[in-house]
Amino acid sequence: MALAGRVTLVAYILGWRLVRLLPERLAAWCFRRAADLAWRRQGRGAVRLRANLARVVPPGTDLDALTRSALRSYARYWLEVFRLQDLPATRIVGRMRVLDEARLRAAHATGRGTVLALPHMGNWEHAGAWLVATGIPFTTVAERLRPEQLFERFVRFRTALGMEVIPLTGGERPPSGLLAERLRAGGALCLLADRDLSADGVTVSFFGAPATMPPGPAALALRTGATLLPVTLWFDDDGWSARIHPEVPHTDIRTMTQVLADEFAAGIAAHPADWHMLQRIWRDSGTVGESRL
Repeated sequence: MALAGRVTLVAYILGWRLVRLLPERLAAWCFRRAADLAWRRQGRGAVRLRANLARVVPPGTDLDALTRSALRSYARYWLEVFRLQDLPATRIVGRMRVLDEARLRAAHATGRGTVLALPHMGNWEHAGAWLVATGIPFTTVAERLRPEQLFERFVRFRTALGMEVIPLTGGERPPSGLLAERLRAGGALCLLADRDLSADGVTVSFFGAPATMPPGPAALALRTGATLLPVTLWFDDDGWSARIHPEVPHTDIRTMTQVLADEFAAGIAAHPADWHMLQRIWRDSGTVGESRL
């Protein structure tokens, strides 16, 4: 393992252990300070985030203040990831507010399979824990991180929360076939779908400009007859919120992916500070650099 990989792995392991030992308020204060430091340093991730946010808010918005809030929101996501396994189910469920939850329950009850497509908003790890805790186990796909030990640690973390995790690359079978099997068996999938990680992305109009999003959610829904539901997430002061958007009609991959993009845009516009996108989305946005912070 290269030196940079070892440093990254050790940092994550120490963070995971130390953050779980700190009092919650002290840990939250430390993560807010780290977010503020990232904002002041204006590294590649912060610069990209600001550029992305500039696309989704009205002219005249204070982008510096919004970017600082968004970095704090992203820091809160990581703080909660590190502490999520220690949270009691009563808190995971009790402080989650889901608007139009009936759409989710009705889709699952049909037994046709359900694809939940999400942008990188709020705390999608917590949303997954909530979904499992309320009776809907699901399968998801994970980008293979480097070093490999870090990827394996995240797989163990998600598995411990009740999720089935399939690697995007390097698995024994291509993920698409496994995901289709889960849907045909009446299962649920949760897929982050606002950033394409392949060369097969679908071009959509996103906040009025061309962007590329993954075809997987629409393709799987069409292939299996499953219900496709867009979901957006955001933070509340003392908990979490989500909205289950209307079912996407089965038409074709391009049209369905555009519907997802439109629903994501509505959710992001309502809660821009909770959209954690530090990577390039739009084709015409130039090269600033990529970062996972």
